[in-house]
Amino acid sequence: MSDPEPSKSQPVLDRPQVRRRRNWLPSLVWFIPVIAALVGIALVARLVFDRGPTIEIAFKSAEGLEAGKTAVKYKDVQIGTVQSIRLSRDRSAVRVKVQLAKDADSFTATDTRYWVVRPRLDTSGISGLGTLLSGAYIEADAGSSAETTSDFTGLEVPPIVTRDSSGRQFLLRASNIGSLDVGSPVYFRRIKVGQVAAFQLDGDGGGVTLRVFVNEPYDKFVGVNTRFWHASGIDVSLSAGGINVRTQSLASILLGGIAFQAPDNEMGPRASENTAYVLAADEGTAMKPQDGPSQTMLLHFNQSLRGLEPGAPVDFRGVVIGEVKSIGVEFDRSEREFRMPVLVQIYPDRLRRRAGNIDTGLPESAANSATQEARLRFLINKGLRAQLRNGNLLTGQMYVALDFFPKEPTLKVDVNASPIELPTVKGSFEDLQSQMQEIATKVNKIPFDELGRDARVTLATLNKTLAGAEKLAASLNNNVSPEMTAALKDVRKTVDSANNLLQSDTGLQQDLRQTLQELTRAAGSMRVLTDYLERHPESLLRGKPDDTKK
Repeated sequence: MSDPEPSKSQPVLDRPQVRRRRNWLPSLVWFIPVIAALVGIALVARLVFDRGPTIEIAFKSAEGLEAGKTAVKYKDVQIGTVQSIRLSRDRSAVRVKVQLAKDADSFTATDTRYWVVRPRLDTSGISGLGTLLSGAYIEADAGSSAETTSDFTGLEVPPIVTRDSSGRQFLLRASNIGSLDVGSPVYFRRIKVGQVAAFQLDGDGGGVTLRVFVNEPYDKFVGVNTRFWHASGIDVSLSAGGINVRTQSLASILLGGIAFQAPDNEMGPRASENTAYVLAADEGTAMKPQDGPSQTMLLHFNQSLRGLEPGAPVDFRGVVIGEVKSIGVEFDRSEREFRMPVLVQIYPDRLRRRAGNIDTGLPESAANSATQEARLRFLINKGLRAQLRNGNLLTGQMYVALDFFPKEPTLKVDVNASPIELPTVKGSFEDLQSQMQEIATKVNKIPFDELGRDARVTLATLNKTLAGAEKLAASLNNNVSPEMTAALKDVRKTVDSANNLLQSDTGLQQDLRQTLQELTRAAGSMRVLTDYLERHPESLLRGKPDDTKK
């Protein structure tokens, strides 16, 4: 059926149009994950943007290191973190991966140094005590090289001198290191001004080279004339003034040390960095004047060299001018006897004498050589000889003495030989032994047996004489003693009579006193008469004037 037609009286309504509502705005519930994702992306971007280079450091041990916790510091500022720790393929070291901060990219220079800071006790003192609470960390020393790398080998011992230290380094040559070590102190006038930074054995094994660092501003006291010496232990010397004990500090006694100073405070121009010096064994050796060129001489002795050792002094009238270098023995086929060659090293400049003015007509260097040869020939002709002498009667140590012996015959010496052979004479101690041997020989020739028999005969005769004397004494004691007693009694009586005679109350004493008084008066009269005659000698002829008037 078709729809009924609408009536004309009813209005006709249009069919509504249905449209779908567009919901283009997201729901609020999605805002939270979207914001979280944006924050995460920002953090990741910032982390990637702020991340610096990644490096690996090789250490022998990972003691105290933890992945994700151990920090890498420079001057106590964190510049990175340890990301992972793994063992190397050959198991000889551990590989520590470090993530550096973006502003720490300069620490990839090839000369950058890394080491682990942990509690240590060494010659430089105690360090790393702060790590007892905070834990170990890796310290960095920034390099200055333009080349970069991501692979480093860590130091097992912290460096004594870092690149930001103010001062200068110097080289010291020594025959041995003694008690020194890295960190041993360096003293100037007993003030610690530096330390030993490193040492190494020379390539030929003939010595040791040390590198010392002198802090600023003390490095200005190191000049071209400065002398360095071992200040380790205690330096004890015995002289006429007594015992002298010298040391730098208690630390140098226990741990060793080095001291330096210029002789007479004349340090000269300031030394440049890495200037090389000789490290002397003690202060006395360092401060002595320079020896100058040396001259080697050969001595032949025909006696025992017991007590003479290499290093023994060569003495010229109390002045040490050299030392013994070597001692040997050889057989002289021409003389068919053994000789003892001794090689000595002489320093002529120690005598502080210049060569005489000899006109040789040669250049200066050749003239100096000719002058030395002429002077040596002149001295040998004057009796210069070498002699072994005893330096210490207790230890038996010997030394070589050079002196003049005018009575020795003149010898021809080849001064052009190398080495020059200097004539020798018999040692004074050897002469003393010979004299003692002669005395012992003469003593052995004395007939002690005959003298003993004569002494026994003499003693027997003396015994007989003493026996007779005893008999005579006994006889005198029996016969003469009573008579001597009677005589002593008579003497005692005579003395008593004399005492009685000389007593003050006896008549003899009174008569004697009166006589003495008369003699006194007579002497007075004689003095008066003598005085009168001296004044009036004519009175002997004329008499007294009063008598003439009468």
